[in-house]
Amino acid sequence: MSEVRKIEFSSAAGANLAARLDLPAKPRAFALFAHCFTCGKDIFAAARIAEGLTARDIAVLRFDFTGIGSSEGEFANSNFSSNVRDLVAAADYLRQRHAAPSLLIGHSLGGAAVLAAAPRVPEATGVVTIGAPSSAAHVTHNFAADLAEIVEKGTAEVTLAGRTFTITKQFLDDVAGQNFLDGLASMKKALLVCHAPRDEYVGIENANVIFGAARHPKSFLSLDTADHLLRKREDAIYLADVIGAWASRFLPTAEQAATLPPGVVEVSETRTGHLAQRVRAGRHVLMADEPVAVGGDDAGPGPYDYLLAALGACTSMTMRLYAERKGIAAERFSVRLSHRRIHARDCGDCETKESNIGEITRDITIEGDVSEAARARLMEIADRCPVHETLTHEIKIRSQLVS
Repeated sequence: MSEVRKIEFSSAAGANLAARLDLPAKPRAFALFAHCFTCGKDIFAAARIAEGLTARDIAVLRFDFTGIGSSEGEFANSNFSSNVRDLVAAADYLRQRHAAPSLLIGHSLGGAAVLAAAPRVPEATGVVTIGAPSSAAHVTHNFAADLAEIVEKGTAEVTLAGRTFTITKQFLDDVAGQNFLDGLASMKKALLVCHAPRDEYVGIENANVIFGAARHPKSFLSLDTADHLLRKREDAIYLADVIGAWASRFLPTAEQAATLPPGVVEVSETRTGHLAQRVRAGRHVLMADEPVAVGGDDAGPGPYDYLLAALGACTSMTMRLYAERKGIAAERFSVRLSHRRIHARDCGDCETKESNIGEITRDITIEGDVSEAARARLMEIADRCPVHETLTHEIKIRSQLVS
């Protein structure tokens, strides 16, 4: 059984954004849906796609952009850039409360927004556009008759789909300055471009431009006789089924997505980059990669970054627990770490004198009114964190091939 949760999260500007989370009983992945210009999260196409993906155990978060529907904020103060920031905030919400979105889906201008936001959601392995324009400025054709007034007066009331919206010159300036196409060649995510040949608002040539700018893996889906808003039930159902089937190739299976037991980490190739890896720990999904300079795509921290992060987090946690137990008024612990390889002969306090060894530098900051004696004791405790002890004691790594 699936459930529907009405939630709110904060935008980058601090406004409360109204959202809906369609959540299957055992989600294997999370998707983030961006609605079309002035449409809202409850438009039929969004609801139908969410229903179809939920049936495939893919949870879907859809929300109203700033100033739209039930979300706070003034639409007149929003623009394409704020929509992208709203998407990143939504991804942050999922990352913190559930798991980062593996799939980004955008309808019309929302499709352009997910393409622009994709580099800022490294965990996403797939992006889907539906009737998306190849330029954010394309949206201005919806109020072409009012453009002169907007430019002259700085603002104008325009009627879109029977509703009145305030469009300002800053909106025009913002969409004119957008260029998300250049980033498609280096996006390193699977792309599905969906478009109707007879789309009455966004011509099919826009899909050709987006598809041509992207690199494989990419796919194109023709929506046949569908209209721009996918008003026909059968069109929306068909699209939801195709997105679900396509996305399954880039998402973990239901069995793989089951929460891992404590202490177990699973790493697997994403198949969307040369070295990119999906890291699963419990219910959390992370990304690992290498910098471009060494053959990766920089889609996530590198293996040694995670090693340092583990030691740093363990150090700070251990010091915090000790400070609480002893009543030490430390306000915050911060740990900055780096790793390098050095020759054993250059290490004065190392037992090994041959070959190269690893050296980790750990700089610890203790904020607050803490005495020198307590600081010294906390530094001793830092060396007792479990990860520190694991790294400095003998450890066996046993590998075996499993089917």
